[in-house]
Amino acid sequence: MNFIMGAFKPACNISITFSDGKARKQVPLKKENGQTVMVSLFQSQENISGKISLEPVQGKKVDHNGIKVELLGQIEMYFDKGNFYDFTSLVRELDVPGEIYERKTYPFEFSTVEMPYETYNGVNVQLRYVLKVTISRGYAGSIVEYQDFVVRNYTPPPPINNSIKMEVGIEDCLHIEFEYNKSK
Repeated sequence: MNFIMGAFKPACNISITFSDGKARKQVPLKKENGQTVMVSLFQSQENISGKISLEPVQGKKVDHNGIKVELLGQIEMYFDKGNFYDFTSLVRELDVPGEIYERKTYPFEFSTVEMPYETYNGVNVQLRYVLKVTISRGYAGSIVEYQDFVVRNYTPPPPINNSIKMEVGIEDCLHIEFEYNKSK
């Protein structure tokens, strides 16, 4: 029975870590299955870098047609469930076709990435950013691993925020004054 269960496991384990992962702020992200996980928080124009570790299952080798990492910004509309549309796509080739016999680590970096939209998970649409690692293989099927992260773009408050006063009324009958403590 264990042999059958093992036949469906990937031949290689993939782990993705950000270079400043321990120091970087972590925020909760709700997954499709309802679980909440803690992921790294980034802003637009930041460098996204780290390491990708590949470890073949004990005693196995992994033949591949190349290894790549992609930084994707994706949008999914729930009426079109399962189809993501990329609005940002950056690709880095990590390795040329070959074989992996033992644990291998690849550094990656995406410099000053423009991520204009914030991560969003609403009723009708989901906007997400993800790192996607693909070990391309022919007939055996590619091995793919995803690492989500959150993007929030902060803007400073407006410099001047005076109060606003407005008067409305009917002559000799009604007079109403509105005052708001902020104009922005």
